[in-house]
Amino acid sequence: MKLSDRYTKIPAQWIRLFLFYAFSFAFVLLNAWLLLKKDTLLGVAVPVIFAILLTAVFSYKRLIWLTVFLTPLSIQLEELYYGLPFDMAIPTEPLLFGILILFAFSLAQGHRLDRRVTSHPVALVIYFYLGWIALTSVTSTLPLVSVKYLLVRIWYIVVFFFMMTYLFRNQKKMEQFVWLFTIAFIPVIVYTITRHIQIGLHDNNAAHWVMDPFFNDHTSYGAVLAMLIPFLLGFSFAKWIKLDYRVLIWGLLFFFVLAEILSFSRAAWLSLFASFGIWVILKLKIRFRSLAITAISLLLIIFAFQKQILMKLEQNSTDSSNNLMDHLNSMTNISTDASNLERINRWQCAIAMFQEKPFFGWGPGTYAMNYAPFQLTSQRTIISTNAGDGGNAHSEYLGALAEMGLVGMLSFLFLVIVVMYTAIRAYSRSDDKRIKTILMSAMLGLFTYYIHAFLNNFLDTDKAAVPFWGFTAMIVVLDIYTREQKSLDSAVTAPEQPV
Repeated sequence: MKLSDRYTKIPAQWIRLFLFYAFSFAFVLLNAWLLLKKDTLLGVAVPVIFAILLTAVFSYKRLIWLTVFLTPLSIQLEELYYGLPFDMAIPTEPLLFGILILFAFSLAQGHRLDRRVTSHPVALVIYFYLGWIALTSVTSTLPLVSVKYLLVRIWYIVVFFFMMTYLFRNQKKMEQFVWLFTIAFIPVIVYTITRHIQIGLHDNNAAHWVMDPFFNDHTSYGAVLAMLIPFLLGFSFAKWIKLDYRVLIWGLLFFFVLAEILSFSRAAWLSLFASFGIWVILKLKIRFRSLAITAISLLLIIFAFQKQILMKLEQNSTDSSNNLMDHLNSMTNISTDASNLERINRWQCAIAMFQEKPFFGWGPGTYAMNYAPFQLTSQRTIISTNAGDGGNAHSEYLGALAEMGLVGMLSFLFLVIVVMYTAIRAYSRSDDKRIKTILMSAMLGLFTYYIHAFLNNFLDTDKAAVPFWGFTAMIVVLDIYTREQKSLDSAVTAPEQPV
């Protein structure tokens, strides 16, 4: 061997050691520069971003699971940099955008989703729903706002409905989805309750903001808690889970219920009561047709006696307070409770906006920018603003009505009906205890949001959208599985036909 070779051949471990110290030194310099010159510690995110990129390259499935886990812990960009012209959930929405790009590349390479999913009735309704959002984005009064709204809807639906149906082919992955989201939610609850205790649990006004920066207010916090509670209740009775673990789940269930109570979200409490009613109906095996007739009859009765009902409600003067019973009773106070009156003001604005643009609406996501001129002096409250910058329509249904017209609202309402019908049909078809538990939990979790959606709208936020579309994907996959299993069983047990 030549003498020159002895000095030019550097050992591999030396190279690794050099690279380690070089990157470490560069990382320290970057953080020092950012801290001294920019007064920020954003440089610490570099290793995290690098790890996420490596995960995306080698396994986008793990990237999806990482997104599920990080969703309860996400923070709005506005919390970090106030005054930006745009906002997004960090790190959830950048991750979702990246996954969407990977999905597009996957389709370009010839990969296809399961035809049974893409042709399922729920998927067909989703196509129409997204199509109408796209059409009304073109006719929108604020096209850029509507296009962003459309993009956000697409990446939530593509990732947490269509891509999740692929992962959910393994039924254990459904439970993994729930547990990842639930476990990540625990530190948020601990943080919220700790802050509430420091201020005083008797102060229900503090309950409106102690979950900041993870949630904007107590209503969205209570809504997501309500979506998870049916799963915890279902798992606490699950026979396939060991008793030791079920005891832990019971403790976790108590913890989540306590958090729900301390959220002081009346809409969330109402949604849980309503979901319990659905559970009773399903256990009594009442037919879907009977339920539909009953629901339509109730709506007709409310419409026929609306004046008498309003007069009765106006007699309630109980305002929201620290007393839980009074706080719940204040839900029907439409004479003095500012929160209820402001919600009615937003609803009236949404209806007036619909009347002016009944077919295409004002454009997806544009309610908050357009409702101000529609506020009547007689309907404004102490928390109304002249600029109309107080937020959205406080109703998923009326918000869609104002922003996308009658067809837009009906497309969302039809999605709700088709998903519920699919879940009930799959539940009644299956004899498997584990499948029935997951179906019931997903259905009740979604139903809490369907009820909550009359009073608020959160599907433009990651924390509500991820479980909403994830639970919908569970129902579709289990509907396909139970239908095929039933066909297989029928074929096996069918009597032999005479020749």
